[in-house]
Amino acid sequence: MSRLVPVATALVILGLTVIPFLTPAWVGFEQNRAEVTAWTGFSQADVTTITNSILGDLVLARGDFDVTRAGVPVLTDGERSHMRDVRGVFAGFGLFVLAAAAFLVYAVRTARGRDSRRALWTGVRNGAAGLAVVIVILGGLSLVAFDALFEAFHELFFPAGTFTFDPATSRLVQLFPDRFWSETTLAVGAVGIAIALIVTWLASRRLARSVEPAAAQSLSVSGATR
Repeated sequence: MSRLVPVATALVILGLTVIPFLTPAWVGFEQNRAEVTAWTGFSQADVTTITNSILGDLVLARGDFDVTRAGVPVLTDGERSHMRDVRGVFAGFGLFVLAAAAFLVYAVRTARGRDSRRALWTGVRNGAAGLAVVIVILGGLSLVAFDALFEAFHELFFPAGTFTFDPATSRLVQLFPDRFWSETTLAVGAVGIAIALIVTWLASRRLARSVEPAAAQSLSVSGATR
């Protein structure tokens, strides 16, 4: 428990953090800030329709990223292949998050004794606090070297040569330009830190409550002995 609970806690927090940024509301908002209509030359209605189709294929696996505009495919074969890879990474991450959530539920239900409860909430606190520290460090690095981190992330999860596209011609890049990713990354980090700190505080309170009865019992025994 001491090793798995922190990891599971961090995974669940990351899963909760990512969800709002996969919604049409956020993506549309950030695309407007990144001036996607100017990048693509598409109307706002076209951008919304195309983006919602891509999101549906990514999150809900509704299609194969074959959205068209005026009968012409928006994405090239290479871009569609990359989006399939992205969907695979998201699916794998989602499975890890679900497994972590199931483990935490099991850990909470089986933590009967005082020592078990202390171990549980210590693990939750450490996992959340540790994640907050990692996000702060990565956030600081992204402010000075976002492009390098973004490329390193892609090299870690995707085959070499499958994720590089020309911004002048790639609709995928034009729909989701650098500003979109840099601002979304900072927003994800801010939400992740906030959730992690809240969980750290809640776990610390639960941990304190599990310690108080033991301290009171110790004082009572000490007084009776005297």
